[in-house]
Amino acid sequence: MKSTKSNSRVPAPAKSTKRAPRRRRLSILRNDPWLEPYAEAIEGRHAEALRREKELVKGCRNLDRFANAHNYFGLHRTDTGWVFREWAPNATSICLIGDFNGWKPSPEYELANIGGGVWEVALPAEALSHGQLYKMLVKWPGGEGERIPAYATRVVQDSKTAIFSAQVWMPAEAYEWHTEGFVPDVKPLLIYECHIGMAQDREGVGTYAEFRDNILPRIHADGYNAIQIMAIQEHPYYGSFGYHVSNFFAASSRFGTPEELKSLIDRAHELRIAVIMDIVHSHAVKNEVEGLGRLDGSYDQYFYGDGRREHPAWDSLCFDYGKTEVLHFLLSNCKYWLEEYHFDGFRFDGVTSMLYYNHGLGQAFGGYGDYYNGNQDTNAITYLTLANKLIHSINKHAITIAEEMSGMPGLALPVADGGMGFDYRMAMGIPDYWIKTLKERKDEDWKPTSIFWELTNRRADEKTISYVESHDQALVGDKTVIFRLIDKEMYWHMMVGDQDMTVARGIALHKMIRLVTIASINGGYLNFMGNEWGHPEWIDFPREGNGWSYKYARRQWNLVDNPNLKYHFLNAFDNAMVETVSGVYNFQALPVRKLWEKDDDQILAFMRGDLVFIFNFNPTESYSDYGILAPPGKYTVEMDTDNPAFGGYGNIDDSVEHFTMADPLYAPAGVEWLKLYLPARTAMVLKRNK
Repeated sequence: MKSTKSNSRVPAPAKSTKRAPRRRRLSILRNDPWLEPYAEAIEGRHAEALRREKELVKGCRNLDRFANAHNYFGLHRTDTGWVFREWAPNATSICLIGDFNGWKPSPEYELANIGGGVWEVALPAEALSHGQLYKMLVKWPGGEGERIPAYATRVVQDSKTAIFSAQVWMPAEAYEWHTEGFVPDVKPLLIYECHIGMAQDREGVGTYAEFRDNILPRIHADGYNAIQIMAIQEHPYYGSFGYHVSNFFAASSRFGTPEELKSLIDRAHELRIAVIMDIVHSHAVKNEVEGLGRLDGSYDQYFYGDGRREHPAWDSLCFDYGKTEVLHFLLSNCKYWLEEYHFDGFRFDGVTSMLYYNHGLGQAFGGYGDYYNGNQDTNAITYLTLANKLIHSINKHAITIAEEMSGMPGLALPVADGGMGFDYRMAMGIPDYWIKTLKERKDEDWKPTSIFWELTNRRADEKTISYVESHDQALVGDKTVIFRLIDKEMYWHMMVGDQDMTVARGIALHKMIRLVTIASINGGYLNFMGNEWGHPEWIDFPREGNGWSYKYARRQWNLVDNPNLKYHFLNAFDNAMVETVSGVYNFQALPVRKLWEKDDDQILAFMRGDLVFIFNFNPTESYSDYGILAPPGKYTVEMDTDNPAFGGYGNIDDSVEHFTMADPLYAPAGVEWLKLYLPARTAMVLKRNK
């Protein structure tokens, strides 16, 4: 979920001040001397996380053992029947109501207060059965209300009344996994961001089964090695895109059953595709009947009870990360999704909002001092640090990604180095840069120096996920890159053979923007489903304002499947682009060596390993025998954006071998002239043969 500010740049360093020498400096401080003035804050947050961890695991040895709330609370089968527990310290009585007692309280379903705010009831086997609906009737001083249990693992909505209820979910046979011990092969990490409900062509809500059978094969064929699934945790309002979560342990039932979600993940693993879950721990829905808002009648059970309770921008509730019970709940939630559903990791949503007391709103983050001005939420930072430690202790191959816009140093550094432990951080300034460029600059004003700097300006010790556009850029009120480039002409001129120049420009730049972005990654690359082939229009979920229409809450796969339309050219290019990058093991770790940049010509060239990426952003000028200084050798064409298979004009002969020419002037630098034909608005990838 986007905050209001983004910062793709490494902030300007503050003036250094002298400090007394310290022993055993954290790596984050050793690697970046400009952080020295803020050493006390950085060391303080690190020490607090370690202190809090020691406090939490006292008596249970480690975080893995601590994070087992889901195995205690909620509804569970026992050898003799059932047991149900809930933490509700403000409650005066709790009774289970449901199909089994006519939705009216009855003595046999009354919970007993067993101390510490915990309520419990043991039931015989015949008291509940698979598929039955239930809730809690909770009473508190001065009131009462129906509530869905905090640890409910299955929540369904009545199609007629729209009322949500928990559901007893205990199938006769547990799901049998076919792929065990899956280890992601993600060097580089290539993420296909997706949403189950809008993944189908028809107007309506897609299912886990449809995604497994129809979409996973596409993703596999496209060459992506990971999917990032949004909106998994149950949310009452479909149009929230899954961000306003009500039931944190329940997989959204509008897409199908838990077994169908497990089958989807199982099949992805069979295809060697990692499955990352978009997890929302930054806030929660305000709903009280469906969510945690006032589960036991109080305002401060899971959330702050003061002015910090409500998020000022998101109309949601903010967790109190200083409470042990909240940490117990959220850490257990991480463990539950890893172990129950075999997810391979998480993208943590809204991390910027968590890091700062002001949620990062209205703040520019122009220098390091902006991170350490007393605005840091140490409790939230501690939670994120412990969550990463827990996740990686459960699965050392797990992937964690922070959606974070401020540029907080250390976010994607190991905890032992003084970081918060994420594996990657989202490079959220990159799509903002592309949007700003498309909106504000004429094609002839595009500067290769600016493009290269924006794409490679990052902390050297932290890995990022680079991307041109995610779901954020496709939402109603915004525009996808392809729609910014072509707009309404997409409706009339996407037929093969149509020579409309607006479409030609759009297709050419769409390919170049993606290629230069993926070619410069230092961690991973992300694409939102359909954008790889230029899905037209925007995303808009059914709501009152559009007549509850599903027209824009789907993906029109029929367009890319139609050989008479130009969409399949973009898809073919994306396939080749992904194959080129993924074909080099550890591509993301190779140094980015700039070979040439000239703003007057609008030419950019850089090298990674044996691959050379060359871009001519000039909209009108094609260059013959254009010289670029490169390591000596023979170079062959791996791919080019002007290939007719990618909707180009075939002006580059991919069969030509290119040999460097020596120049005594540059011999000491170990480079020679590589002379190339560079058509306007094209890019090519060459491979050096030593």
